[in-house]
Amino acid sequence: MPRIQLVISDVDGTLVTNDKRLTDRAHAAVDKLRDAGIGFTITSSRPPVGMRMFAEPLRITLPLGPFNGSSIVAADLKVIEQHVIGEAAAKTSIELLDRHGVDIWLFTNNAWYIRRDDGKYVPHEQNTIQHDPVTIDDFTPHLAAACKIVGASPDFPLLERCETELQQALGDSALAVRSQDYYLDVTPPGQNKGTFVRAMSKRLGIPTDAIATIGDMRNDLAMFKVAGLAIAMGNASDDVKSQAAHVTDSNEEDGFAKAIDYILARNEKG
Repeated sequence: MPRIQLVISDVDGTLVTNDKRLTDRAHAAVDKLRDAGIGFTITSSRPPVGMRMFAEPLRITLPLGPFNGSSIVAADLKVIEQHVIGEAAAKTSIELLDRHGVDIWLFTNNAWYIRRDDGKYVPHEQNTIQHDPVTIDDFTPHLAAACKIVGASPDFPLLERCETELQQALGDSALAVRSQDYYLDVTPPGQNKGTFVRAMSKRLGIPTDAIATIGDMRNDLAMFKVAGLAIAMGNASDDVKSQAAHVTDSNEEDGFAKAIDYILARNEKG
């Protein structure tokens, strides 16, 4: 078993509780990694601005992977590598989501656009990323700069059907996957949390076998497949858990901190 040298964690449903709180045990767990000489960073479906509140308290100095790892930014949010969806795929995504009556958001690197401010999950997202949206009438002027398009709906089965339809409609032109039961993310082609793991492996000069990843949703599976150690949260679906080497407790039971303890104990065994 290679010694783990880097931990890459998802944020929502993993690092933080359901009310988006970073617990004392989670904070202490990251300190333990640092004391053990193990690197730590995060990747998330969030935009860069929605990750800034973790870099300082957790003293993260390594690059972050926003937009499901399709962009890479420094801890101060300066862009290192950025990809966009592409106008044709963005247009296809918006048209399909529109047909199903799903709320649509468009994210560029530094802005969040919505077409109305009464969507069910807009206040939730504002609280999550601590950033306000810009209300516009037409997404068209921003399609070329779209880093992520989100379909948001409280109708989980509908969003699951939209996920399948979008995947078929987009083919290889973009990636469509749910980051939460209520969010369907469309992100650039060929980029995901797995490519972020590979990028960090190359940047730090460590093998992917020496990287551990922690997550809870299907968009985390790409990094599970690449990393040497994949840990699923207790709140993950059975499908996600089945593709992990270890399952910790839920994000409401300090599962992240317990996952770190597992990694440290594993390293000690050698």
